[in-house]
Amino acid sequence: MNPSNLTAAHRSLPFGTKVLVTNKRNGRSVVVRINDRGPFIRGRVIDVSKAAAQNIGMVSSGTAQVCFQVVDAGSQKVAGKGLKNIDG
Repeated sequence: MNPSNLTAAHRSLPFGTKVLVTNKRNGRSVVVRINDRGPFIRGRVIDVSKAAAQNIGMVSSGTAQVCFQVVDAGSQKVAGKGLKNIDG
């Protein structure tokens, strides 16, 4: 993952999917593109790049409670819909 790009890792979303990630603590959001697999730490569902983390104000904490929503799946079908709450 290039830390200067607005990208993220997710275990199952198709590569290229655009996702709106919102920090639940401060309400700041960023759109990222899935380009990697992970995270592989229990309780974590999405891992954003450093640039994305800076945009939503979570660099100093390292982790944050966020919610995310698929905004563009391209030509791929993505199961489920709506916001997903993520703790951790």
